[in-house]
Amino acid sequence: MRKLIPYLIYGALRVLGCTLRFRVEDRCDVNRYPRPLIWTFWHNRLLGIPLGRLHFTPGRTGSALTSPSKDGEIVARVMGLFGLGSVRGSSSRRGRTAIRELTEVLACGKDIAITPDGPRGPMYKLAPGVIRLAQMTGTSVLPIHVHYSAYWELKSWDRFRIPKPFARVEIVFDTLHEVQPTAEGDDAAFEAECARLEERLKKEGRG
Repeated sequence: MRKLIPYLIYGALRVLGCTLRFRVEDRCDVNRYPRPLIWTFWHNRLLGIPLGRLHFTPGRTGSALTSPSKDGEIVARVMGLFGLGSVRGSSSRRGRTAIRELTEVLACGKDIAITPDGPRGPMYKLAPGVIRLAQMTGTSVLPIHVHYSAYWELKSWDRFRIPKPFARVEIVFDTLHEVQPTAEGDDAAFEAECARLEERLKKEGRG
């Protein structure tokens, strides 16, 4: 039965997606950007990304960072059905291996999608991995904001949001964020870079 769960989720999302009304604000002309990007958005807005991608960025391919847990395996399989690859890892498990695999995906010219407060939070708190990856690879970060006009909110750590049928889904591809290099051992400068991206995501990402 567990093997069927990804297919059931995928089917339900495709049906739900047919009822949603999408509006996209593209501030960076994402479909014409010639280099790979690190897509970054909060964990509780995850559902809007694969559905929006089908409508507006089908030509951009890549992989999503997913948890190495059993639940993460289900998410990875669902992403696969949406045509996206997965890299399994988190700050506590497979962290170094995941960074290496993410670097390889970017080197192949493909995008990476990361929820920087996942997989366990705290909610709206940016973990440092996305900053390290951007500094190592020189890749620009694409902050994405997702808003639903009506949604269910789960009693999870991130208050995960599921858009209701026929809701409006607004997706904002924000202007690109350039992570500045910091000297090794300069913790204050590195934390400042983390705070700078976190603030950008919070600016429009809480509503």
